[in-house]
Amino acid sequence: MPNQFPWDYYSDQPHILKRALKKELRKGHGVDYAKLIATNLIYFPYLFLKFFLKHSESEASAPNKARLKPSVPSMPNFYGLCVNLDKGEEQFKLVEELGVKSLQIRVFLNDMANIDSYVEFAKGFGEDKEILICIIQSREHIENHELLARDVKTIFEKFKDITNEFMVGNAINRIKWSFVSMEEYLAFYEVVQNIRDESFPNLKLIGSSVIDFEYHFTIRTLFNRSTVHYDKIASLLYVDRRGSPKSKQMKIFDFKNKIEFLDTIVRSSSKCDNSIYITETNYPLSGTAPYAPTSEKECVSEELYNQYMLEYFEIALRSQKIEKVYWHQLIANGYGLVEMRDGKIRKREAFYSFKKIISS
Repeated sequence: MPNQFPWDYYSDQPHILKRALKKELRKGHGVDYAKLIATNLIYFPYLFLKFFLKHSESEASAPNKARLKPSVPSMPNFYGLCVNLDKGEEQFKLVEELGVKSLQIRVFLNDMANIDSYVEFAKGFGEDKEILICIIQSREHIENHELLARDVKTIFEKFKDITNEFMVGNAINRIKWSFVSMEEYLAFYEVVQNIRDESFPNLKLIGSSVIDFEYHFTIRTLFNRSTVHYDKIASLLYVDRRGSPKSKQMKIFDFKNKIEFLDTIVRSSSKCDNSIYITETNYPLSGTAPYAPTSEKECVSEELYNQYMLEYFEIALRSQKIEKVYWHQLIANGYGLVEMRDGKIRKREAFYSFKKIISS
C-alpha cells in the first residue's frame, strides 16, 4: 500500500493510523459526515423499532421464552474460508482436506502488476469451488476513478470465467483501509457498477462491506440517493471483543440479534437484494503477538477459539438469514485455522472441527 497506509504483514491488515493523519484525511469531508448523521437520525429509530417489535414478538411466541431450534438442512457451501495468495500453495491441499467449497480471495488494486498470479492462484483450487473475489481498495483508486475503472475492468476480464461474484471494497468504515467517508465508497462502488453494467452484466456485485457492529455506516450505504444496488450484502461481522457469540452488547445484541437487526435493515432498503454474506470473522489467539490483530486482552485460547467458532457457525446457520459465512482465514499465526512457522504447518483443533461440520 502507499506509505500513507502501511501494511502490517503480521496481522494481514493496514497499520493503525496516527490521529494527526486521520484528522488530516477527514478535512473537506464535513458534508459527508453530516449526511451520515442526518440519514441515521431519520432511519435508525425506525429500523430499530422495526427490529425491536419483531424481536419482542419472537420472544413472546416461544413457550417460557425458550427458543425453539428450527430444522436446518445440510448446507456445505454455507461454510466459507478466506485464502491468501501470499500464504502459498500449501493451501491447495489443506482446502481439499477440509472439503470446503466456498473460498474468498483478496485481490489488491495496488498490486495489479501481479494480477496473473492471483488468477493462477484461484485456478489452483480446482473448478469445483465457489470463489468470491474481494477487490481491495487503495487510496489512489478512490481518488482516481479513471484508474479504478481501468483496473476493475481488467479484474473482471481476468476472473469472469472463474467466478461471477465480486465484493467491492473491504472494511470501508475504517480509515486505515483508505476510505474516509461513506460518500467516497458510494462513488467508488458506482464506478465499479457502471463497468459491470456496460461490459459484464452477468457478474454479481457484493457490498457494502462494513466491519463490526457499526450499522450506522451500513444504513448510510443502503439509504441514499445514489444509483448503487448490491446483489448481496457483505458484513464483516466480528463479535470477538464480546467473547462468545452468545454474549450480549448493549444488553440485547448477542450475535443472533445482530443478525436479526442487520436483516431488518437489509429488507427495508431498496438498494439491495435480500441476501447476506458474512465475509469475515474470527477470534485472535492468545500468546501470538505480533501476529494477533488485537491486543492480548481480546485474545482467547485455542480451545475457546474452537468453541466460539462452532457457536458462531451454528447461530448463523440456524438464523436462516445468512447465506454464507467466510472464516478468516486458513493460514494465519494469530487467528487462522492453521499456524505456519519456519515453513512448518500445524493444524489447530479448529481445523478439524471445521472439517467435521462441513462433512456432517
